[in-house]
Amino acid sequence: MPDIRPARVSGALVLNATYEPLCVVSVRRATILVLTSKAVCVADGEGILHSANDQLPVPSVVRLTRYVRVPYRTHIGLSRRGIFARDGWRCAYCRGPAETIDHVMPRSRGGRHAWENVVAACARCNHTKGDKTPAELGWRLHTSPIAPKGVAWRVLGHRTPDPRWADWLDLSSDSLALGRAA
Repeated sequence: MPDIRPARVSGALVLNATYEPLCVVSVRRATILVLTSKAVCVADGEGILHSANDQLPVPSVVRLTRYVRVPYRTHIGLSRRGIFARDGWRCAYCRGPAETIDHVMPRSRGGRHAWENVVAACARCNHTKGDKTPAELGWRLHTSPIAPKGVAWRVLGHRTPDPRWADWLDLSSDSLALGRAA
């Protein structure tokens, strides 16, 4: 009976021919890229994939054999999970566990739905704050909300990075720890 259990790591980092990070794909897609000679495996993951006639290490990082020109977006899309990841799953007001998102300047008062105006918050602080600004309550933000920057955010978004990808994504130990907090 073949071993069909899923691999522990669910994704593989895809690098351009110039070793520039492009995206994260499933292990299945990365394996197909390697088997069709569209990519070469740069770093192996944990485990081995078995077929009827062959064995292949699980790819963790693959590099495309041909250069692909990709027009990048200049901004990172705003998402609920992205906000939680940026704020470390902590309330921006009391530093407790975050459960909701909150607009620093309420939308009803002209606040925008943008990275610079949205923070993670616990339900208690969000309910207490309501339709007020933090200044009106005498509260302060522990960190000012800013849009995330860098290759890692553009490629990974809110995904937890695999430590084997650190060399290609310029991940600091802080961002790896942040990813593990998820």
